[in-house]
Amino acid sequence: MAEKILVIDDEETTVQLITILLERRGYEVVKAYRADEGLRKAYRNQPDLVLLDIMMSDMDGWDVCKRLREMSDVPIIFLTARNETRDVVRGLEMGADDYVIKPYDNDELVARVRAHLRRSPRPSVSEELVFNNGEFRINFMNREVRVRNEIKHLTPKEFNLLGVLVRNAGRVVTRNELVTEAWGDEYADAIDSLKLYIHYLRQKLESDPNHPEYILTLRGVGYRFIDR
Repeated sequence: MAEKILVIDDEETTVQLITILLERRGYEVVKAYRADEGLRKAYRNQPDLVLLDIMMSDMDGWDVCKRLREMSDVPIIFLTARNETRDVVRGLEMGADDYVIKPYDNDELVARVRAHLRRSPRPSVSEELVFNNGEFRINFMNREVRVRNEIKHLTPKEFNLLGVLVRNAGRVVTRNELVTEAWGDEYADAIDSLKLYIHYLRQKLESDPNHPEYILTLRGVGYRFIDR
């Protein structure tokens, strides 16, 4: 079976050229011309690798990369015209596996794709995680949280915090790790506001926010999400 590559780029010409290049090498290509479309196809098609642009109209590639990493360990290669060192560093620190600058050499791009596919096991995608006998559900594709079958409306920053906690259920996540994983390295100094956002989450998710059953505190260290 041909390995499947998802290309997310809002430049139609670029997508078509990459499709021709990869299909001639025997790969199956899934095309997405919008970031939100790319995220949906990532879940539905479970690609073996993602080629991702940064500058898109509906959502930038940084956010797409972050959301992909919340649900999958699929190899991600940024393919972008942004060529400054700080952008390359940011992309790799956000969880991308490689960074290729446009215009690219066709043979080099294919070689990088092959190298990452060789090193990577087939990715597994978890759209939804369930806890407490179904009482707590978080769907990463829809960015939806249900507690006791009631939808809870979270802000993007709240959802990203919760996403990191549930992906590490049962383990204490330090405050610094939680902030940088959920919001990015640029928020490393925002630890003081973390307590407030945890308070907001508990107000929305817990039956009794003063006696939480889902988000627990380890004083002086960080927070832990229940793993039952």
